[in-house]
Amino acid sequence: MPKQEFPLTYLQNYLPASAAPLALSMLQQYKVHLTITRERKTVLGDYRHAHNNAAHRISVNGNLNQYAFLITLVHELAHLLAFLEYGHRIQAHGREWKYVYKILLLQYLELNIFPSNIVIALRASLHNLPASSCADEGLMRILRGYDEKEEGMLLVEELPDGALFELDDGKLFKKGKRLRKRFQCTEVKTGKLYLFSPIYEVKKVS
Repeated sequence: MPKQEFPLTYLQNYLPASAAPLALSMLQQYKVHLTITRERKTVLGDYRHAHNNAAHRISVNGNLNQYAFLITLVHELAHLLAFLEYGHRIQAHGREWKYVYKILLLQYLELNIFPSNIVIALRASLHNLPASSCADEGLMRILRGYDEKEEGMLLVEELPDGALFELDDGKLFKKGKRLRKRFQCTEVKTGKLYLFSPIYEVKKVS
C-alpha cells in the first residue's frame, strides 16, 4: 500500500478528539507536510527537516491506535522543534531532543487525554525518554491493549518455548531461549538464528 496524503483536518480521525486542536495547530504553525503511511515494523514514524524550499515532513504509521498515533506524532514534532532550536549540531535523541519531547508530552498529559495506565507509563519514562516508542517495552505493551485484536497475532514473549511463528513475509521461525533482552529464534528453512524483541508481533502457527 503506498503512502497516503490527506488534508491536515483528516488527522482528527487518527487522534483522541481532545488532542486534535493542539496537534493541528502545531502542524499548521510549522507548515508540516504530514504523511500517514502503512505499517512499518521497525519504525512508527519519522521526521525530515525542511530544506531547499521543501516543508518539514513527518510520517506516522496509519495502523496505530489513537494513543500510539498521538505519542508517535509528538515524538516526531519534538524532532522538528529541536531542529529549529538547535540545528544539526545535536544528537538525534540526545538531551536537547529529550528536553523538548518531555515538554511536549507534559502539554498533552495536562489535557487528560490518556487512560490512567498510559499516563503512568508515560510519566515513568519522563526521566529518561527512549529514542523510540518501540524501545519502551512497558509502554508498548500497554498501548497494544488498545489495538483492535487480530486473530492469531501474539507478541514473541507470549509464545511458549519452541512454538512456531510466521512473519508477514511468510518466513517461519521457532522460538528459542531468551538472551538478555531478546529471544533467539531459528528460521525453520535455513536454520539461521535471529534475535527478536519480546514485543515484536507475530502470527502463531499451529
